[in-house]
Amino acid sequence: MEQQDRIDGSVSIASSADVFAWLSRFINMETGQFSTSLRLDRMEVLARLAGHPERAAPVIHIAGSKGKGSVTGMITAILEAEGFRPARYTSPHVTEYRERITQGNAFFDESIYIQAGRELVSIEAMLRDTPASPIGYFDPPAEDDTEASFFELLTLYFFLCARLANCDVMVVETGLGGRLDATNIVDPLVSVITLIELEHTEFLGDHIGAIAREKAGIIKPGKPLILAEQANEALEVFKKTAASCQAPLYYLPEAVDLHHIQVNPRGTTFSLVPKSPALFPASMNLTIPIPGEIQARNAALGIAAAKIAFPGLQVQSILRGLQGFTLPARFERILDDPIFIVDGAHTPQSVEACVETFSALYGKKGILIFGCAAGKDAVTMAKILVPHFTQILITTPGTFKVSFPHVVYDTFSTEAASLGTGSRVFYIPETARAIEKALEQAREHELPLLGTGSFYLAAEIRSKLNP
Repeated sequence: MEQQDRIDGSVSIASSADVFAWLSRFINMETGQFSTSLRLDRMEVLARLAGHPERAAPVIHIAGSKGKGSVTGMITAILEAEGFRPARYTSPHVTEYRERITQGNAFFDESIYIQAGRELVSIEAMLRDTPASPIGYFDPPAEDDTEASFFELLTLYFFLCARLANCDVMVVETGLGGRLDATNIVDPLVSVITLIELEHTEFLGDHIGAIAREKAGIIKPGKPLILAEQANEALEVFKKTAASCQAPLYYLPEAVDLHHIQVNPRGTTFSLVPKSPALFPASMNLTIPIPGEIQARNAALGIAAAKIAFPGLQVQSILRGLQGFTLPARFERILDDPIFIVDGAHTPQSVEACVETFSALYGKKGILIFGCAAGKDAVTMAKILVPHFTQILITTPGTFKVSFPHVVYDTFSTEAASLGTGSRVFYIPETARAIEKALEQAREHELPLLGTGSFYLAAEIRSKLNP
């Protein structure tokens, strides 16, 4: 019956849950299944069929490997404090799908999700009746040329929601890469690229330069680029691409100094001193209720992007927006007794930043529960994490992505043995049981807990402790 619903379009949409249940029927790259090659032509057809909702409001477009969700959220919070009606698109979600598609940093009204969902179902049916265009297809073309992917439809759904809600700006985070990401049909006011790391190498390339070229695909002719600090190899790619597009390039280390960064269990404070008045209106003392030095750098990127997009932005809006900003699974303290922090870090540099903050605040004798998806650099992450914990529980990071926790366990066990630190590594593939065991050990030994390696593991922990 479900497949028949897909074919004849007779889908009943009475709630946002119905929309996401319908969307989940589509092949989803995030689960490790592969549909068609990454490309933009089908997304462009979907947008045309929908009347180009991506043009309904100006866009700020964000790509990168590390911190792009935080930057997206911070820009949104600043603009909302300024009085805009921003729509925000980000991924992945932690608790439910609506987190990916929001008005400001809160959900849209349910009626918007329903009405946009009905429109989305109709457009998907129209796509299947539209002859495939050869523009942009890889050679050979995929067999399912008219089969939209999950992320393409989700992206279109965001644009439809934003248009229906009459949002006056859209803050859009890429899903995978940039050049061929479904979001890259936008023509933004400004593009933002956060720190680049090796990630998704099966799609984006196996070295920093290749990945940077994919991320650089969001740079548009004549449109400003705000760029986080980068390795030299990536920086050269971005400089060349920006020059070829005649896109003004604002490199953050050359535009601002960050001083007096102080991290405490309840947040981060720092001083921002501008080198470039075009990006920052004045020196500011800022507070963000998320612990971590990286959040100061994320905030600087977000402020710069908002200021370039909207030059009249008020300092008070920046202060107020950041002070009230939160995101789930960004060094989030979900329990006080025992202290339990969850963080969606899943790359070596983000894991390193997370564990440095954790150790600085809570010491090096804590308990770690870790799980990561297949394709992540578990070897490097093990080298970073093992020295900081007395007990390490390896588990499955949920079921949304393919993972091989037994391989991760072998990696962490080998690293612990080679270091001789006495760290004990356990393999508990059942996530719920791993969480229970971690809590038991933390209470028995009065130790703090960190859960990291995947946003999906963070989601499992949050749902277990806050059902």
